[in-house]
Amino acid sequence: MAAPSDYHRGDMDISEHTATFHGFIALSKWGSLAIAVALVFVVLIFCTTAGFFQAAGAAFIVAVIGGFMLRDKPDAGH
Repeated sequence: MAAPSDYHRGDMDISEHTATFHGFIALSKWGSLAIAVALVFVVLIFCTTAGFFQAAGAAFIVAVIGGFMLRDKPDAGH
């Protein structure tokens, strides 16, 4: 069994963990936006009297606003 003195805080390389975490967060953000855009488009096509171009326009607007809101911001310096 390992003794308590065998543990050294902060010695482990966590670069792979950090990269995986950032990749997961990015996939979650952009995947959620893609689903939201697709839902807006499909709902407007099938559940309203809006035509293809109005639905595509609304989906494009949601995509642009979502892309603006989800873009990477400058690092907060943490």
